[in-house]
Amino acid sequence: MCGIVGYSGVKNAVRVLLEGLSALEYRGYDSAGVSVFSDGGLKTVKAAGRLAVVAEQLSAHPLPGCCGIGHTRWATHGEPSDANAHPHGTARVSLVHNGIIENYAELKTELSAKGYSFETQTDTEVAAKLLDSCYRGDPIAAIREACAQMEGSYAFGILFADRPGEVYGTRLNSPLLAAVGQGEGFLASDISAVLQYTKQYYTLEHGEIVKISPDGAISVCTMDGAPVQKELLTAQWDVEQAQKNGYEHFMRKEIFEQPTALYNTVHPRIIKGLPDFTHDGIAPGFFKNITRIQMVACGTASYAGFIGKNVIEKLARVPAEVDIASEFRYRDPILDPTQLVVVISQSGETADTLAALRLAKKQGVKTLAIVNVAGSTIAREADIVLYTYAGPEIAVASTKAYSVQTGVLYLLAIRIAMEKGRIDEGQAAGYVAGLLKAIEMTNDALKTDEKTKELASILKNIEDLFFIGRGADFPLCREGSLKLKEISYIHSEAYEAGELKHGTISLITDGVPVIAIATQTSLLPKTISNIKETRARGAQIILICKQSDEIGDDVYDHIIRLPDLDDLFAPILGVIPLQLMAYHTAVARGCDVDKPRNLAKSVTVE
Repeated sequence: MCGIVGYSGVKNAVRVLLEGLSALEYRGYDSAGVSVFSDGGLKTVKAAGRLAVVAEQLSAHPLPGCCGIGHTRWATHGEPSDANAHPHGTARVSLVHNGIIENYAELKTELSAKGYSFETQTDTEVAAKLLDSCYRGDPIAAIREACAQMEGSYAFGILFADRPGEVYGTRLNSPLLAAVGQGEGFLASDISAVLQYTKQYYTLEHGEIVKISPDGAISVCTMDGAPVQKELLTAQWDVEQAQKNGYEHFMRKEIFEQPTALYNTVHPRIIKGLPDFTHDGIAPGFFKNITRIQMVACGTASYAGFIGKNVIEKLARVPAEVDIASEFRYRDPILDPTQLVVVISQSGETADTLAALRLAKKQGVKTLAIVNVAGSTIAREADIVLYTYAGPEIAVASTKAYSVQTGVLYLLAIRIAMEKGRIDEGQAAGYVAGLLKAIEMTNDALKTDEKTKELASILKNIEDLFFIGRGADFPLCREGSLKLKEISYIHSEAYEAGELKHGTISLITDGVPVIAIATQTSLLPKTISNIKETRARGAQIILICKQSDEIGDDVYDHIIRLPDLDDLFAPILGVIPLQLMAYHTAVARGCDVDKPRNLAKSVTVE
């Protein structure tokens, strides 16, 4: 959510900033803008809407210069508008901001008393004018003084009018990095913004301040001005990985990347046929005395967690719970040192999940993070990190990140069951073989593409839809419903099939589509009974089941069959036709598949 790019060097700053912001468009935004040292002063161009609006203005009225900052905003305080777009500032300061300043109202009152006026509803304008009020010629001192008065989260990119060619940045809870080029330096909220120029970068810790000089030199210090020696990191992704490779949309590309992403994530953690996490820093026996698993995540990641809960409890017989991160710390959770808190986040920057992680650590509970982005805040703060090797996920709606999260959770479940003595090595090896078979079969599940495209021609004209399933199929229903809502804007709900008769069935009327997921053979008779209850009331049934399941054609109107697989691993295949169905339906409805309205890729505010 939101994107920051800063540049100082010899190139045209506007071009570098626009290219960087374009690389961050996938994060979701509603306005954009840049500030550049040009013609002896700071010049700003910003506008609501897509980045192209700003690019057109800059094309008509160029801003020559070699140093500047840029931003794509996702509205928190104040509606999307030209005025509320970043950068914000004064004649002396220009600032871009990711995060939320929680005490902005109090600060605004204090600044108003000092004579400052405000033209926007944003908390960022308050931050910019607070910084201006603290500036007496020393940028570091001004940043320190201003940040000491602010509460909340922030990543700032800053220009001072009397320091041409210099870019400053600092962070608290929101990600920020500085990248090293040839005689040029970059500031960015995400390395993907500058990959076309460099792979070398420094991550900033909380309270650190970075200065990028006109020659590209980068220096980092604490709030007190003490120099900090940083480790220079190298990004493992390249620009080519962020391209569509011939696919019409990033989401479609990422759906079809799932077999490879799963392989890359799971196979390195299998040694001699058994799950092994020693290279991740987990010593053998780590799980032996764990009494309970508490998973915390948001959205799609939480549904991966529910799949993990089912498998952990079934194999290891260890209680496992899943909490929505935004509610976790506010319900005063009961935690103790014998538990393990598992936080799941694609970006590693999800604000609510990060807060849950910090709460667990504060209470002395061991924490394990499942994340996709190396060097992210959650990855740095968790006790143990299991990286998912999905590569960059550009589409806002998550697909391959979900699959690799579930893959890791399956491996964890098998390892925990081994260390708890619930299964022996032979049984564990059998489960690992079943997981590998499921990963291989994802290629077959992708062959449902044409059938899901046919079904999209039916779904594109409806406005309400229901998903039903039982057992391990229910988390799939929730994920399928979320995907459809996210990108097609069709209202859909997911229900446990057995709960229909307790009220929900009143919503089933003639012609209403019901997507029934029935990949759990052990529950198939029960699920079919529930399906027939909806069909008797006129529902149009789309059934997803296994290839060999014997189901009469009086049960469904349309059917998608998946390869036969043990019930335990069926969810790995079952999600794929749901992703494809959502994708094709969104395309058929003319929606912006990769950048759905109102959504952001990385939710870095509560």
